Amino acid sequence: MAVKKTASGTVDKRTKEGKAIAARMAKARAARAKSSTTTNKKTTLKKTQSGTVDKRTKEGKAIAARMAKARKAKNSLSNRLKRLFS
Repeated sequence: MAVKKTASGTVDKRTKEGKAIAARMAKARAARAKSSTTTNKKTTLKKTQSGTVDKRTKEGKAIAARMAKARKAKNSLSNRLKRLFS
């Protein structure tokens, strides 16, 4: 059965099929909003006047620790050997 449309071409939400479509869309919007808030938590990092991340804050200290760990791992013996023989 074809979905009835209004004069402007949108789905007629007064019909049974239109109500079902609207309910599914509302459910999908709610699920998308819920998933986007749990996975994409945006924090506003404090920045210094020069534009770099402020390392005095909790987030800045965590970033600095991750960077230090990455720098240390970059110069490990196993990574040096990988670079030498690849």
